[in-house]
Amino acid sequence: MRIAYIINSVEGGGAALPVPAVARVLQGCDARVEVYALSRRDGRAIAPMEAAGLRVHVRHGGETDHLAAFRWLEAQMVQARPDVIWTSLTRATLLGQQVGRRQRVPVVSWQHAAFLKPANRLLLRAFQHLSTLWIADSHSVAALTRQRLAVPPDRLMTWGLFAADPDAPRARPWRPGAPLKLGTLGRLHPVKGHDVLIAALSRLRAQGFRPIVPFEVRIAGEGAERANLEAALAAAGLDNVKLTGFEPDPKAFLADLDLYIQPSRSEGLCIAVHEAMQAGLPTLVSAVGELPYSVCDGETGLVVPPDDPGALAQALTWLLSHPERLAGMGAAARARVLDRFGGASFVQTGADIVARLPVRCASDPAAVPDRSPGRPASGLSA
Repeated sequence: MRIAYIINSVEGGGAALPVPAVARVLQGCDARVEVYALSRRDGRAIAPMEAAGLRVHVRHGGETDHLAAFRWLEAQMVQARPDVIWTSLTRATLLGQQVGRRQRVPVVSWQHAAFLKPANRLLLRAFQHLSTLWIADSHSVAALTRQRLAVPPDRLMTWGLFAADPDAPRARPWRPGAPLKLGTLGRLHPVKGHDVLIAALSRLRAQGFRPIVPFEVRIAGEGAERANLEAALAAAGLDNVKLTGFEPDPKAFLADLDLYIQPSRSEGLCIAVHEAMQAGLPTLVSAVGELPYSVCDGETGLVVPPDDPGALAQALTWLLSHPERLAGMGAAARARVLDRFGGASFVQTGADIVARLPVRCASDPAAVPDRSPGRPASGLSA
């Protein structure tokens, strides 16, 4: 089976991050996968994709030139002749659906986000019938997909986009008297709520809060919000908060923390939080997407309302005042994520989805429709 995996961009995060893991499962089911990106952005996802043996095609264009992107994608699909078009995120899905319709190729579409722009929601709902199968990256997103896109249950499956690795680096338990290291990981974008975190830390300082031990906060990631965040940090005088830039080794970054914070305004599954739990870290998260279901409030971490600096400040006050509780919460977090997201379950779910795809193996000549008799049979490379 030849799968064309279409994504919005190859930036170092977001929906591009789990592509290698997903592709490995598909390849294990005798599928050949190639990636097609509608724009490049920072391009940091290309190296891990290629390291996973994927061939990556990147269009040299912007994020709003939709007609040019459609023409490029259609030309790529004419040449590749895939058996399945697999799309991720709204732009890739809407364009992939139209190409699939024109070329009579079945389309499978991811849903990742708990938030959709109103226009995107209307478009996806109007064209949801063009995707033969929809896949949600979490149970919460599956429920939203049924509700807002009107996708019927028989065309919707859930594949949690995280495979827990018991051999991943583990954080060392906090030692009494040692400074506390707090961190968050993700692109610098308003949806990630870094400004909410800065506002909460500013409140702690204004209230005269004095922690038991000194602490520092590391915000890892890059994005368009850097200048705004730097200005907010300078205005608040938060010299213990650092913007550390793009993190090439997220697992090592997490293993060097004592507490992970995810103050997002919106999320789907949020891989970073689950990787933090895997590392044995307690997590302080906002109640968006799958997070309030993965994080047990008071047991593996704390859950607060989104976009609420006051609630976040209150939770930080408690955690910084009880550092001796962090190691136990982190151990519980690790046990929970290994139990819920075991690697065998990740692979089996992927295999179940492949079994639902509306084509047979491309090695069977009768299974591959001849969509253009005069075109050379140039398939996707392995």
